[in-house]
This record gives sequence, structure tokens and C-alpha cells, in this order.
Amino acid sequence: MKAVAYQNPGSLDRPDALVDVVLEELTAQGRDLLVRVEAVSVNPADYKVRSGVLPQQGQWKVLGWDAVGTVVGAGDAVKNFRVGDQVWYAGSLTRPGANSEFHLVDERIVGHKPASLSNAQAAALPLTAITAWEMLFDRLDVAKPVPGAANAILIIGGAGGVGSIAIQLIRALTDLTVIVTASRAETREWVKQLGADHVIDHSKPLAAQVEALGIGEPAFVFSTTETLRHLAEIVELIAPQGRFGLIDDPDVLDITPFKRKSVSVHWELMFTRSLFETADMDAQGRLLDEVARLVDEGRIRTTLTDVLSPINAENLRKAHAVLESGRARGKIVAEGWEDA
Repeated sequence: MKAVAYQNPGSLDRPDALVDVVLEELTAQGRDLLVRVEAVSVNPADYKVRSGVLPQQGQWKVLGWDAVGTVVGAGDAVKNFRVGDQVWYAGSLTRPGANSEFHLVDERIVGHKPASLSNAQAAALPLTAITAWEMLFDRLDVAKPVPGAANAILIIGGAGGVGSIAIQLIRALTDLTVIVTASRAETREWVKQLGADHVIDHSKPLAAQVEALGIGEPAFVFSTTETLRHLAEIVELIAPQGRFGLIDDPDVLDITPFKRKSVSVHWELMFTRSLFETADMDAQGRLLDEVARLVDEGRIRTTLTDVLSPINAENLRKAHAVLESGRARGKIVAEGWEDA
């Protein structure tokens, strides 16, 4: 089967950073589904792993943690899917990724693809939807008010993949006021289209801009990027007893300044359930089915902004370059495989 992979981690400017390879065929066992991959999207996890994770000696490292495809095989313990089902999922960091013609994935972290979306449109959503959902409803518990705080959330980095779906989930499932940061004209327009109530500029001090809105101190802050740069501003603007969440990877994060306000701090990694095979691992499958329902009801739209075809090393390198630039808007998807 065709795949895109690497053997030597490092920067993208090397000829072997991502290459087209042919790997052995796969067979589904246990609770695994064998999926024929039809579209994949690219996430920061891809370039972070590519930059620093060494595969086992002599092996190829396959990336890709967002996939849409068709079930072509199932292990003998599979309960919820059958051959022919259209599925979407984000996969597991402990297993080969989905940048391959066929892919094995545990059914517990798989959902049924939204019927109303194309393969490319659907592939833009799984990882970011899981990340945003788990942060909003499992970690920050946004359904539980903070006494005295504004019924509002600030999303830092609202135009990226996670921010783009987080805005929509909040609009669809809560009554929170949505404040979003974006600094370019095109990203400001993008987040407004997705449902942001207020847009502020993250290239300028945040606390004064939030105060100028006149709605009070927000109960929740969700930082998707550059948390360390904005930390002092977050401490200043968040309400006492508020809840703060982040998904990026600061080298050091001193949360001591939050103590005075009794702010709780939450880190989200959507791979945790699959990494540790937690008792509620199947929550991700149910979550994806719920997001599919919201999509098919027209309450959530795809965050797809660019499609590259076919799925090959050249196109995935292009996608990695855009993400590493820090100027991505929405999601980039690669679709289809070249005929032999």
C-alpha cells in the first residue's frame, strides 16, 4: 500500500523530511477497523512529531491524525461498525498514522462520517472537534457558571483549526458570549463568519481590549497558541474563580499568578484517552457521532479552507510548511491517491 513517511526526524527543508513509500498490507484484528483512507488533514501534531520523533530502526514513521474513509475490514471483536461504513476519526499517537492508503484504528475512537459533507470537508474536523469539545465540556466545564463572572469565553487564536470549531461548538451548544482574537483582516472576517461576538487583536495587550467591551471579566479563557506570550494578560483579564485552558506547549508555564484569583488551569491533549486506553475511551467515538449530527443539522460547518490532491509527499510537505508558518486559517486537507 502507498504511504507518506520518514525515517529521519528534523526540519522540513530536507529531501527526506517526507517521502512516498510502499508498505506492507494490513489486517484487522480485535476491535480494529481496517479503513481505506480517502482524505486526511494536517495538524500541528504532524510537524511536531516529524521534527523530533525517531521511528524504530529500519522502520518508517507514518504521520496523519485526521482521516475519513471507508471500512473494508473489521476485527472479530468489533461491535459498532461494518464493512462499507463511512467513518471519520483522529487516531492514536501510539500507532502508525493515516497518511497511507489503508489504516488500522480502534473502533472506540471512530465516528460515523457526516452524510452531508464530502470526504475533504469532513477530514478537516475530527482532531480539532475532539480537542475543542474535550476542552470546553470536559475540562473547562463551560456549562457550569462562574459566580459573578461574565457569561463569556475568550478564545486566543480563534482562526486556527481548533479555534474555528470551538467558536461553532460554543454557538451551537451554549449561550456564552464568544470573544476571539485575530490580527489579520482575513482571519478577523473568518471568525466573524463562524459566529464570534467580539474580535480583538492578539498583537496588542488583551486585558484592555476585553475591558473595553464593557461586558465584565470572562469566566473562561481558552488559549490555542502562544500561551506564554499572553499569560500575564490572561491573569489580569480572567474573572476570579474562572477556568483557564490551553493546548499548546510552552517550555515553562508558571501558573503561580493565578493563585490569587483561584483560577483553575486545564491542559487538553485529545490523544490522552487512546494513549492510556482510559475506561471512557469510547467517549471519543460518541463525541464524533454527536458532532456529525450537528453538522448534518446545519449547526456546524466544515473548517476546510484548502484541498491538495493527491495525498503524496509533495502535497503534505506544502501543508506542513503552511502550518509551521503560524499563518494557517482553518484546515488544509489532502484527498485521494494517484492511480498506480
